[in-house]
Amino acid sequence: MLRALLLILSVVAFFFAELCKPDAQNAFKVRISIKTALGDNAYAWDANEEYLFKAMVAFAMRRYSSKSTTQISNVLLCNVTDRVSFWFVVTDSSKNVTTVPGSEVEAAIRMNRNRINNAFLLSDKTLQFLKITSTLSPPVEPSTPVWLIVFGVVLCLIVAGIVFLIVSGIQKHKKKNKESTERENLEEKVEVTLENGIPCEALDLKAGHINGVFAADDERFTSL
Repeated sequence: MLRALLLILSVVAFFFAELCKPDAQNAFKVRISIKTALGDNAYAWDANEEYLFKAMVAFAMRRYSSKSTTQISNVLLCNVTDRVSFWFVVTDSSKNVTTVPGSEVEAAIRMNRNRINNAFLLSDKTLQFLKITSTLSPPVEPSTPVWLIVFGVVLCLIVAGIVFLIVSGIQKHKKKNKESTERENLEEKVEVTLENGIPCEALDLKAGHINGVFAADDERFTSL
């Protein structure tokens, strides 16, 4: 009886060894960088962490298909290294000698990637499923609608243009008035009038102007 039991166990172990090995059909390699992610707070990868990983994969498979009956025992790990890396497969719970298609495992992992990462305090960069692409995070939507941002920019440009036109108009008006004032002052200083085609200086109405001919006559006849 004991020999028969040992034989059965050895056969099962052989089948499991054939199912879970590097590059086996439907097998996935995992690479974990705990030290890189957590630094001094890094934890050791041991049998308990392996059990948690199996549980999370089984959870992902069961959540991916509501009819799935995947158990922790259906998740097989092999070639575990100290750095930490390993391979895993998920066996078919109904037959237990064949593996679940890799496409189903990949879809289940992708759907529950955040839950698996959070269980180990890791991210897509420190918990890598080498054959499974990282789950893209949803795009971040700005708190302010895009159309409102565009409207604000256009409105600012319009206001800036109006202010520029007003300021430039005021400056041109001041410049024009200044030039006109300077021209008038210059004309007052150098004002020249023409009389009988001969240029004459303008009379100073306040001070008056003495005619040289009459001035000579006054001096000749007045003095005794």
